[in-house]
Amino acid sequence: MSTGGLRMTLMRAFRLARVAISGPGCWTGLALFALVLALGFLGVWLSVRMIAWNKSFYDALENMDGAEALHQIGIFFAIVGAMAASWLAADWLRKLLLIRWRARLTNIALNQWVRTRAFWTLRPGYSDQPIENPDQRISEDCRSFVELLLEFTIDLITSVVALFSYFAVLWSAASFVLQFNLFGTQIEIQRYMVWLAPIYVALSTLVTHLLGRPLKQKYFLQEKVEADFRHALVRLRDNADQIAQSDGEAAETRRLDERFAAVARNWRSVMRAELVLGLFTRPYHQTVLRIPTFFALPAYFAGTVTLGGLMQLASAFSNVSTTLSWFVFEYRKLAKFVAVCERLDGLLRQTAAPNPTAPALQKIQRGLSDDGALRVRGLRLVTPNGRVLQPTPDIVLHPGQTMLIDGASGRGKTTLLCAITGLWGWGKGQILRPAGRFLLLPSGAPVMDDDLCAAICYPHRPEALGMVRVQAVLRRVGLAHRLTDHGGVSGLSMGERQRIGLARAVLNNPDWLILDEATAALDPASEADLLTWLRQELPATTLIITAHRKPAGLVPDHVLHLDTPNSQERSA
Repeated sequence: MSTGGLRMTLMRAFRLARVAISGPGCWTGLALFALVLALGFLGVWLSVRMIAWNKSFYDALENMDGAEALHQIGIFFAIVGAMAASWLAADWLRKLLLIRWRARLTNIALNQWVRTRAFWTLRPGYSDQPIENPDQRISEDCRSFVELLLEFTIDLITSVVALFSYFAVLWSAASFVLQFNLFGTQIEIQRYMVWLAPIYVALSTLVTHLLGRPLKQKYFLQEKVEADFRHALVRLRDNADQIAQSDGEAAETRRLDERFAAVARNWRSVMRAELVLGLFTRPYHQTVLRIPTFFALPAYFAGTVTLGGLMQLASAFSNVSTTLSWFVFEYRKLAKFVAVCERLDGLLRQTAAPNPTAPALQKIQRGLSDDGALRVRGLRLVTPNGRVLQPTPDIVLHPGQTMLIDGASGRGKTTLLCAITGLWGWGKGQILRPAGRFLLLPSGAPVMDDDLCAAICYPHRPEALGMVRVQAVLRRVGLAHRLTDHGGVSGLSMGERQRIGLARAVLNNPDWLILDEATAALDPASEADLLTWLRQELPATTLIITAHRKPAGLVPDHVLHLDTPNSQERSA
């Protein structure tokens, strides 16, 4: 990673860490962090004690002192017990801190994704920087970031403290001189074991970085293709009826095969990169605890140190080398951490102030009407890619009236409704909206919850609207039989989904109700019955309806025709 890349990663990590740590209870989280660090320092002290134990135990063996050896065995188990207890306590507290900081980070990510309507704006085709796989970023990346942040910060701080401790022991144990002849010159190196450790690890770190550089991008891509494959599986589940009715099994199989083929291709690429890295790091892992003994043998054979001193020296060198090798051991996780920081930081920055596609015209003037009417003047809507739609006739719609918008498919009916509700920002003209609550029932009749009662009350809770009232409305729209099916929504027909939508409209009691082909799947008799009932239940509600035919059961006060072919003019 270049210096600029490292700086960027650190800045991203700092921004994300500040978000995760801040908020209510931040001092509790910091106290837990400090406690975990304290337990880590205790572990370092116990490791130093274990290094000293090596000398005492092996000296006892060399001196054939059975009583002292037995005493040292007791000390060994005491140290191991203390190390296990401190590690388990630190691990438990670290997991507690993980869920606290993950909850905070997830809450911020979800809040920005939903509150700013980034879930609508930052979609492909609506933004020049769409968010790919936001579900994966919010669910998995928040967890991975906090998990790796805790691991790296705690381990790094503990390693720095441990390094000084281990170096002190190594400095004390390696007081001898290495002497050898090189090209006729007598060479003497004071405390050569002390200088050999950082040189040995520095060279190993450099090789690790050079071999592992390609991993970051491959890990980034792996998360993307895995998420794409998951999304295709969710699509298959959510559209099971339509796929089965369309004999779409072969098409879905092709889609899933293609998505998984991308997973497999990148996985093989990751395998190759990890193999190249592993050709060096795996032997390093296996030898890092043994090489120090080999390095110390000259001093032992020269009689400078005892067997116990040799084992102490090897143990101290191993701890120094292992601590300095943190980068080597954690390289794969660091590569993943860089990718996670890039994805998650991008999500938070883009959702903080989501911007639609820049080139498209965005000059719709909005305001509140002073007489409670909806007024649309000189409106010309534009698609996100800049294509200008046909002019919209001026509209004046007073409270309690009904307006029908008709026209062939593709004439911009749904786009006009989105502009009225405030979602659509591309175009020019003026829209003066009355105060009051708007509710739009979109075409396709999506069901917004897995529970039937919750679905017809959305976005409210059924308890808030009264279960007696909720069940009465369900019976009125002809869905009483669904209450006996454990209140689930699986297997609903399109007609039943549209009945749920009409029930939801009645229970929400909006001031302005927009029906985007919300009764297209009902037969004329059912449509007339339910729309008559809807108007009776909502006598003061203003209705805006789009349909390909005049809906039965309602008499519109205004009819808006959108039959002029779309203009191909481009926006400025």
